[in-house]
Amino acid sequence: MRSVGIAGASGYTGGELLRLLLRHPEVEVACATSRRHAGRKLHTVHPHLRGLSELEFSGTTEGLEECDLVFCATPHGVSMELVPELVEVGLRVIDLSGDFRFEQPEVYERYYRRVHRAPELRGVYGLPELHRDKIRHARLVANPGCYPTAIILALVPLLKAGIVEDFIVADAKSGVSGAGAEPKKSTHFPETQESVLPYRITSHQHLPEIEQELSKYAGSIRLSFVPHLVPVIRGLTSTHHCTLKQEIGEHEVREVFRRFYGGEPFVRVLEVGEIPRLSAVRGTNYIDIGGFGVDAERRRLVVVSAIDNLCKGASGQAVQNMNIMLGLDERLGLELIAPHP
Repeated sequence: MRSVGIAGASGYTGGELLRLLLRHPEVEVACATSRRHAGRKLHTVHPHLRGLSELEFSGTTEGLEECDLVFCATPHGVSMELVPELVEVGLRVIDLSGDFRFEQPEVYERYYRRVHRAPELRGVYGLPELHRDKIRHARLVANPGCYPTAIILALVPLLKAGIVEDFIVADAKSGVSGAGAEPKKSTHFPETQESVLPYRITSHQHLPEIEQELSKYAGSIRLSFVPHLVPVIRGLTSTHHCTLKQEIGEHEVREVFRRFYGGEPFVRVLEVGEIPRLSAVRGTNYIDIGGFGVDAERRRLVVVSAIDNLCKGASGQAVQNMNIMLGLDERLGLELIAPHP
């Protein structure tokens, strides 16, 4: 058994990590930190974990140094203080914040509006479908954001095949859990119910992260990305509007995706016209990609993707990265079935 630790285990992503890791057949959660909840049992903060562990939250990070691998589920800005210390003592780290996703620290500073205190430290971008070999040998993996996961995986096959123009519109909608566990007015139930709220319509911090990765397949990319908050707890769906460079049919487009993701355990390429559903991926590490709608007259292509923002969009993907880093079967602990409907 490998021992793992979780720094910042009291939030939604920390709770999701615990849900997945406590039933993982090859790892043991040895340490879970939370200054606010130090000394309390895990289930007092995460009630769905009652009876699964007698572990208590630790108020310090000392126990993390005894682990084989550490997840940092700490907020943006906090990770950059903790991660360098963990890497320096030889630990392998998966960071779920945005602190180490950028190749250029100045881009991070512009969009996250804070000075980066460890600009010399770079993480391997943790999308297994694209960077599996680098992840396998990495000391630090920067787990992608939820919107970037849904958008990048839906667009890379098209860009690599060279069948769409470099200007793309991504219209994405996420459940409220993506805003985190800390209560705030914008995510208060009366404010979100029966409403759809676009936010940060030209300045979301995930925009440059998406462009950074997509530009590796297109040379340059111009993305119009608008995130929306919708009144659901879990789930994220993104609709991508592309302009075709050539005549191509819907079944040919689907074949591009089928070839690109052939053998990928957590990418499900749907049939032409079949639209991904949030309820089909909820609580799982799958991404469903479908739609594949072609409007030949207007040279339009529409592709839709759906993920669980807390699982494939955060903690599930982190566990997938952990499996790769530890030389385990990538699917371990993640072959989950969604509770549909």
